[in-house]
Amino acid sequence: MTTVHALSTGLVQVRRPQMASRRGGPGGLADMLLDPEWSGWLPIHVWVIEHDEGIIVVDTGETARVHDRGYHPRWHPFYRRAARFSVRPEEELGPQLRALGIASRDIRHVVLTHLHTDHAGGLAHAIGSRVWVSRGEYERAGGMSGRIQGYLPHRWPKWWQPDFVRFDRQPFGAFEGAMPLTARGDVLIVPTPGHTPHHVSVLVLGDPSLLLAGDTSYNQQLLLAGAIDGVSPDRHVTHRTHARILAFAHERPLVYLPSHDPEAAARLADRSVLDARLAAWFDRDAERSAIASPLASAAASGS
Repeated sequence: MTTVHALSTGLVQVRRPQMASRRGGPGGLADMLLDPEWSGWLPIHVWVIEHDEGIIVVDTGETARVHDRGYHPRWHPFYRRAARFSVRPEEELGPQLRALGIASRDIRHVVLTHLHTDHAGGLAHAIGSRVWVSRGEYERAGGMSGRIQGYLPHRWPKWWQPDFVRFDRQPFGAFEGAMPLTARGDVLIVPTPGHTPHHVSVLVLGDPSLLLAGDTSYNQQLLLAGAIDGVSPDRHVTHRTHARILAFAHERPLVYLPSHDPEAAARLADRSVLDARLAAWFDRDAERSAIASPLASAAASGS
């Protein structure tokens, strides 16, 4: 039997327009830095999958080093004005895994949905594991260009050599592709671009299935409302990913578990499924046609 644990590796606050942008472009960026309204304290979730074939960890959460002077670049406006963290050493991934009786050597796979610091900050606790990330995400996050975008590649462990996600060319339900992590094919990585261009999520098949959804949305209500987060560089890409998630949920029972949703752990415990009918903006037939068209074109071209 597969068991999934929700671990909160601390808390984060962001300004409201980061969770739900009111506009794109420079104005939206200014809103994330200057809007007077902050969110409440949001969890920084890590998901631990206990599977017959080994432990799978989704994201590594944040590190208590965020409170060390100079850990975040003071020159970067995001860290000066747009985010607040609260992380205690005992909340980091390593101590929480040990509390579950899991040692680093027990971890078979780690999947990083993306490389923002609150998802990759606990990489030091993944030593000895295969750590999967999208190649595009890794390349986008590296070097000075990545640091300007808010990534912290200079904080990654020197020993880390990523394994790159390789999607097959066949769609999996509403998703454009998938990469199985288990021989049974019941835990898969799926593409969910939007919050970052190469963002991925992890799908655990079952009744119901679970989508460990990273930052596809800041919470389930924002997904249902069709809200686009302020970090997403292309609102249309994020909208399409939201439509794919809802289309998948329409076809089979799905528990939606984004990383910063305060209600996600309770939905996991209760197996409370996502009801796509509550998304007034979502037209199942129209969205299914829009999703199918590019898939058909790709199949015809062999791309």
